[in-house]
Amino acid sequence: MILQLVLRSTLWIGFMAAVLFTAAGNWGWIEGWAFIAIFTGGSIAFCAWLWRRDPELLKSRMGMVVQEGQARWDQIFMGLVVIGWNVWLGLMALDSERFHLSHVPAWLEAAGGLLIVMGFFATVPVFAANTFAAPVVRVQEERGQRVIDTGPYALVRHPMYAAAMLYLIGLPLLLGSWFGLLGMLVIAFAISWRARREEETLKRELPGYSEYMARVRWRLVPYLW
Repeated sequence: MILQLVLRSTLWIGFMAAVLFTAAGNWGWIEGWAFIAIFTGGSIAFCAWLWRRDPELLKSRMGMVVQEGQARWDQIFMGLVVIGWNVWLGLMALDSERFHLSHVPAWLEAAGGLLIVMGFFATVPVFAANTFAAPVVRVQEERGQRVIDTGPYALVRHPMYAAAMLYLIGLPLLLGSWFGLLGMLVIAFAISWRARREEETLKRELPGYSEYMARVRWRLVPYLW
């Protein structure tokens, strides 16, 4: 599994770097390398932590974006996510570095990098509480999936998405792209749509989830939504 993890991570990070710097037209782009460094460091730290704490969760998160038993709508959604993510990266690189359309202050770029790091840290209690936090929507009957209502799941029903929002806001700031923030709004809408569809699946297929929704009212932000 370690060899597979290293190979997949290297290919994915290498592909993102190729998209970023080809679109930017500058392989010396500091903000681009800052993102790659933060992403690589965070990924290594997370994988090492999960390897020691919960190898089954690590294995499930290494799975393909299209899996057996996954809802058809989610298969399509995840395919679009992979495409949309790389298009987003490329457009931000074009905006910020190749055409210099956006002018983001250095302190805001630094704040964006901090938000990405905070997003990684905010995911730690999610993984610690929920060993079933797979990247695709399906009930893991083979692992005896049950409703998780402890840790951050006692506050909101989708703490993983809440943590991702920190990351998604921070990324366009770090890369210096105001247009990237507009793209983040599209991503936020997609996340909210997926959260609703995911809940429909879990209410139907996971015993006790309807009762959990009655206890925990908020999806992403307590007292807001």
